[in-house]
Amino acid sequence: MGLLGILLGLFLMIALAYRGWSILLLAPVAALVAAAFAAEPLLAHWTQTFMTSAAGFFAQFFPLFLLGALFGKLMDDSGSVATIADFMTEKLGAERAILAVVLAGALVTYGGVSLFVAFFVLAPMAVALFRAANVPRRLMPAAIALGTSTFTMSALPGTPSIQNAIPMPFFGTTPFAAPGLGIIASVIMLGFGMWWLKRAEERAKRAGEGFGDDPPKIDATPADDLLVRELGTVAREFDPAELSRGQPSPTRPPIALAMLPLGIVIAVNLAMSQFILPSLDVSFLAEERWGETTLAGVGGVWSVVTALVAAIVAVIAINHRRLPALRDTMDAGANASVLPAVSVASLVGFGAVVAALPAFVAVRDALLAMEGGPLVSLAVATNVLAALTGSASGGMTIALDALGEIYKTMALDAGIDPSLMHRVAVISSGTLDSLPHNGAVVTLLAVCGASHRESYFDIVMVAIVGALIALVAVIGIGSVAGAF
Repeated sequence: MGLLGILLGLFLMIALAYRGWSILLLAPVAALVAAAFAAEPLLAHWTQTFMTSAAGFFAQFFPLFLLGALFGKLMDDSGSVATIADFMTEKLGAERAILAVVLAGALVTYGGVSLFVAFFVLAPMAVALFRAANVPRRLMPAAIALGTSTFTMSALPGTPSIQNAIPMPFFGTTPFAAPGLGIIASVIMLGFGMWWLKRAEERAKRAGEGFGDDPPKIDATPADDLLVRELGTVAREFDPAELSRGQPSPTRPPIALAMLPLGIVIAVNLAMSQFILPSLDVSFLAEERWGETTLAGVGGVWSVVTALVAAIVAVIAINHRRLPALRDTMDAGANASVLPAVSVASLVGFGAVVAALPAFVAVRDALLAMEGGPLVSLAVATNVLAALTGSASGGMTIALDALGEIYKTMALDAGIDPSLMHRVAVISSGTLDSLPHNGAVVTLLAVCGASHRESYFDIVMVAIVGALIALVAVIGIGSVAGAF
């Protein structure tokens, strides 16, 4: 009965979430359904298991949600993201329309701009380029997804994404874990994705298919859709409803100034994680009032936090005259972080209740007994949970909360570098999370005026198949050569 309760709770959460119900309601209800079937104490699981785990996630990672959303909103309202998109359009032109969209998305998201902010800037850019090049508009969502939601989220060393931050406290790693393997994975994802999109473009040309009639009007309307909002806030770290808040700048910064904050994120992140923090005496962290932790447990989050703060200060300093309503912009950015953080924390709370049930022992034992050792087991667990929850960050946190310590012990016993476990976990979280019910997928299709029927298959190829190929490569190379 316990396993049936877990499955029923999952089914209710997934089915109702896809219909627009708030995960803030669904996660505790699904957890209590699972606990009830296991004849476990309901109130104790809600207040002591669910809330304790959810609060722990929120306390640990909310600074990243807050600063990431704030930075993204400032970059958007200052016109910096639009400047970068225009620059890529000008330099690459319509003859390389797909590449221009992919690289523009990669540049802004690797620099720390929130995914949904990038969607609403890249979509008009893609319409103009694809129409000029007569590339089918149905390929727009896949091109944007390749640039924003694949290698810059999970593979490139140092990416400030929340997904890259989550494994750091579990494995004692930094944002630059396994940089060589991350670069290899990035090349595979980008290379495969571009090959697929160019192949689709050539096939369309041979079939006489062009951009299409009645191009969609790209605006912020999908951001106000309640279904898009509920799904989107679980999938990513920015509440799309806040995109229309604040006041965009009537002028734009030059390209050098627009790109400077992105470079600051990368440079400060690298300096903090590799040089500054390791040189400091942080022995005080072992004291009870600091949670009896170590630098390995907090250093990664500190690095990204410092990098984002430095970039936010730079954006404001550079664009203070271009931001006509700075307080409104900052309020919108801060508000945009709350619902995603609480939503993912609720998923983590649900996972904690499931992991505490007796029936989960059978699931855990089956995962740990898989052929291929901890790398394969971790990859499968994270993939499955990310697919079920529709959230890369939620699925990965549930997997690591439930099995992280066991995986770490297994890895050490097998001589596997924790940085390799980190990179496998992050890449795994960004594969099957892009199923049809994923909020980022729903939002992207809505922004581009496309449907699942016409555009989703290409998203599958660039965001799921390409990532799975990269994941297999990283596990294979890492198993032979170790982390590098």
